Amino acid sequence: MKQTVLPPPASHAALKKGDVTGKLIRDRWLYFMLLPGVVYFLVFKYLPMAGIVIAFQEYSPFKGIAGSTWIGLEHFRLLFNDPVFWMLIKNTLALSFLNIIFAFPLPIIVALMLNEMRNLAYKRLVQTMIYIPHFMSWVIVIGMFYVLFESQNGMVQSLAAAAGFEKFSFMLNADWFRPMYLLQNIWKECGWGTIIYLAALAGIDPQMYEAARIDGANRFRQMWHITLPSIRSTIIILLILRLGDIMDLSFDHVFLLLNTMNREVAEVFDTYVYNAGIVKGQFSFSTAVGLFKSGVGLILIAAANYLSKKLGEEGIF
Repeated sequence: MKQTVLPPPASHAALKKGDVTGKLIRDRWLYFMLLPGVVYFLVFKYLPMAGIVIAFQEYSPFKGIAGSTWIGLEHFRLLFNDPVFWMLIKNTLALSFLNIIFAFPLPIIVALMLNEMRNLAYKRLVQTMIYIPHFMSWVIVIGMFYVLFESQNGMVQSLAAAAGFEKFSFMLNADWFRPMYLLQNIWKECGWGTIIYLAALAGIDPQMYEAARIDGANRFRQMWHITLPSIRSTIIILLILRLGDIMDLSFDHVFLLLNTMNREVAEVFDTYVYNAGIVKGQFSFSTAVGLFKSGVGLILIAAANYLSKKLGEEGIF
């Protein structure tokens, strides 16, 4: 009898390589759609990171990076010894924590409210109305608030005069800077932030709600025991990402509200970098400030991710 010789089994590495190649070929159009995003991050995010070396130099545009003098951590020492540094820390953290405490939970609440609506036409109308402000630039938003709150014939000033109060400037008062900043940020971004949570809510199995109703759970109990636990991982991931941006506020928003009357509470790292790097031409120093911000953000993301894993969540890496 002729013996049949079987081919040797393929190695695990070869099978794995072939499997990856097959997936790349099968999903080639998905990867092609991903290509613009990858190119964007490579060109505008990763390649410019090579320029952080000037934070350790006395950079001169005429000498270039290769010809500029290395001075080590001198710019960081100047930053930490500058009395303005602690003002920047206080102002930046104050605005960031206000955003986390008030602005971060609001999209969750709005998404839960929209999810409870049964009238689909009214639900779509509300969604559209609260999404629109996101597409407005901060110049338009600040202009609208200026007309409402600062203009002599504006609504707020007219109502104050009708009530017997003296006309008051909100934009020039340092005590009103943070409330105005928070109000504008919520009005512009709250609706847009609900998109991710609504997508997460759409993935919840309807049978879980049916089983809860059979057991006698009311709408509030269903939301508390089914809806919120189902989107908890999404909330934690977005919170981790938000903590990474704790030192990075919207530059154009703060810059448009900044003036000489509220500078003590409005000056943040973003506007400080603009004044040092663009206005004064201190390229190395402003790069050092930006690198410090990025380092703090990286530490916060790593710490929040570690803590989320300790609490049983997946984290982001």
